Amino acid sequence: MTPGARRVLDSASELFYERGITAVGVDLIAQHSGVTKRTLYNRFGSKETLVATYLLARDRRWRAHVADALETPDLSPGERVTVPFRALREWMRGNPRGCAFINALAELPDPEHPGHQVAADQQQWLLELFTSLATDAGLRTPDDLAHQLLCLYEGALAVQVPATTRSSAETVGDAAAVLVRAAAPSNP
Repeated sequence: MTPGARRVLDSASELFYERGITAVGVDLIAQHSGVTKRTLYNRFGSKETLVATYLLARDRRWRAHVADALETPDLSPGERVTVPFRALREWMRGNPRGCAFINALAELPDPEHPGHQVAADQQQWLLELFTSLATDAGLRTPDDLAHQLLCLYEGALAVQVPATTRSSAETVGDAAAVLVRAAAPSNP
């Protein structure tokens, strides 16, 4: 990526996350990044492509964050299932406006929009990760459990109450641990 393209993407990422995708136009992104609109279009082609690129970059960072958390030594297979919740707690400290993917899905309802597809793919990846971790842990009904965990995860992102002493990610992390223990084969 050229330095100009990097500035455009960095500026767009900040603006899209802070102000919303539909509220931010290419004029503002060009001004904020110090490039011309022509440079923006030469590098990305369209706002839609820039939105998808922004979401893909966030997705890569999030997946790397989860992968790093899964490398924690001495985790039992059951504990590994709840690692995305621990990673989410850490992630939310630096992302107070909630989930960029939920926000994108709310702002981009058209499934043909490339940004919508990136956000939907991120949710599918997380569902598949939960399913894989639950299967590896030998838990009962891993597909059902994965769906329950995804709903908890997404709920934590949708419900952030700043006035409380516990984060929503911490609360759903505890709930996820209860679900994982209940799905253990030794439980009736």
